[in-house]
Amino acid sequence: MDMQTLYLIVPLAPLFGALVAGLFGRWIGRTGAHVVTIAGVTVSFVASVLVFRDVLAGHTFNGTVYTWMTVGGLNLEVGFLIDSLTTMMMLVVTFVSLMVHVYTIGYMQDDPGYQRFFSYISLFTFSMLMLVMSNNFLQLFFGWEAVGLVSYLLIGFWYTKETAIYANLKAFLVNRVGDFGFILGIGLVLAHFGSLDYATVFAKAPALADKTITVWPDMTWSLMTAIGLLLFVGAMGKSAQFPLHVWLPDSMEGPTPISALIHAATMVTAGIFMVARMSPLYELSDVALSTIMVIGAITALFMGFLGVVQNDIKRVVAYSTLSQLGYMTVALGASAYSVAVFHLMTHAFFKALLFLAAGSVIIAVHHNQDIRYMGGLKKYMPITWITSLIGSLALIGTPFLSGFYSKETIIEAAKLSHLPGAGFAYAAVLAGVFVTAFYSFRMYFMVFHGKERFHQGHAHGNEPDAHHGHDATPHETPWVVTGPLLALALPSLAIGYMTIEPMLFGEFFGKAIYVADRHPVMNELNQEFHGPWAMGLHAVMTLPFWFTVAGVGLAAFFYLKRPDIPAALARRFQFLYRMLVNKYWFDELYDWLFARGARLLGAVLWRGGDRGVIDGLIVNGSAHLVERVSRLARMLQSGYIYHYAFAMLTGVFALVTWWFLRLN
Repeated sequence: MDMQTLYLIVPLAPLFGALVAGLFGRWIGRTGAHVVTIAGVTVSFVASVLVFRDVLAGHTFNGTVYTWMTVGGLNLEVGFLIDSLTTMMMLVVTFVSLMVHVYTIGYMQDDPGYQRFFSYISLFTFSMLMLVMSNNFLQLFFGWEAVGLVSYLLIGFWYTKETAIYANLKAFLVNRVGDFGFILGIGLVLAHFGSLDYATVFAKAPALADKTITVWPDMTWSLMTAIGLLLFVGAMGKSAQFPLHVWLPDSMEGPTPISALIHAATMVTAGIFMVARMSPLYELSDVALSTIMVIGAITALFMGFLGVVQNDIKRVVAYSTLSQLGYMTVALGASAYSVAVFHLMTHAFFKALLFLAAGSVIIAVHHNQDIRYMGGLKKYMPITWITSLIGSLALIGTPFLSGFYSKETIIEAAKLSHLPGAGFAYAAVLAGVFVTAFYSFRMYFMVFHGKERFHQGHAHGNEPDAHHGHDATPHETPWVVTGPLLALALPSLAIGYMTIEPMLFGEFFGKAIYVADRHPVMNELNQEFHGPWAMGLHAVMTLPFWFTVAGVGLAAFFYLKRPDIPAALARRFQFLYRMLVNKYWFDELYDWLFARGARLLGAVLWRGGDRGVIDGLIVNGSAHLVERVSRLARMLQSGYIYHYAFAMLTGVFALVTWWFLRLN
């Protein structure tokens, strides 16, 4: 089999599974649906491994698979760019997706939409693969919109639940805001480069580095800054950066497997991947890089604070995702693209692990998601407990675990950057270390240690799930749930140690990522790096390590020894607590400004435009005018001969008078 056929198999195998499960789900049944979709994703994963090995051997590919249409001199094509960045993403997407597919068998076993769910998650995998494998902006945009569409279907999967419908509409609308900027950026690329092909655009970019465009009269912008910022607006929507972050916590209304898929390996990482892929453009604009770094820093720190007050187990993990995406964005802004992508990879494994572990806990406590009604689950769920601990330790950056290597390097990159905003970014990511450790272990201790509180859950309106009956004692979940947890725990432990050297300081990315000489952060990091073992040992002498220890220690003290203190602090600092619980009132602001504004505008257009102008003036107004003209005409047509004779005489008199006046 030639490699180009293998490239096609990678995205098309999940698409085939999605179509079969979606269109013929009724006939093939539940077993048929999960067999065909898991087989499709397995084939895709195996093909990705083979492609990865081929790329490691030095064989890359950039070519057209299919020409969709030609408009003037512009070719609109489907094409693949297969290099080290692409193959790394392919492996992460297919492996995490495969684990989620297997896990879904256990999690969704009693759901009436079983076949539909498998169809959607396979379609999601196809969409993300098309996005990461694209070699042109058109296909990138197709994948971009496709993951947005399927996430809408998945977040609102339980369509009888009002909160789920609200959440998927919110995700869709917020992403449309980002996508508006994204398509404007692509439009600017097409207008000035005359092509949508990556290689062509990247080759022409240096020649246009000093080009300016007029945005408004008397206001000029650097073309590269405008393109960079507009494309990043798209990334802000997809990767949930402040202030377009509001959709992501609400997306927890979807089933847990899709929370893992959206938040770990697919949709939210699309923006990070896109900026890394566009490194030849971003390297030409320091303004764009500074903006990216500052927005990432705000997201990393302030979204982390929100995780501290959440009681829903999935929402705590969701806010940690927001915070970690902020870390990746800071690395992008510091021109440490490979570090951002490295954190994307390590984060995909431990975050998928944390979400799936949260789902395992939710199953065990009869679909109660409130961590206040858990506790003491360690002895009932040993596999879920140990895998959750591994995921949490990787998330907070414990030395030698995967998250440590990527997170520590991001903090160092922010410290070494000389761009405006780097000082703020460094302070934010450093403070974020303490916050992450605190809220992660707050959740861990409240769920797995301390007093057993799950018997109280039923008293608080949490109905036991149908397939658990009324047995209130939790127990370990089946192998289709725990198997993926163990499979994800292994890379969460070791992948960082194994890959940091080739990915960050070796030749792994090669020409896939471009960094200009005037941004020396990666070179400076390279000089400080003396191997993964030395880096892990040196960590105990660094600030992030002690911030992590302080965060875990404080969480243990508050939630194991003195659980009365957090409640007292919440009462003492009531305004601060309310601000965090209300998520800085962003939802209310957007609801008041945009939703209410849109409704007011709609009312004005309806009353003034629809009723006043269209109905009142054009439609009904023209009818009234015809009616009035008709009445006047009818008055002249009386039917009496003497009326007509009088009219004739009057007319003759008027004509004679006019003629006489003309003569004189």
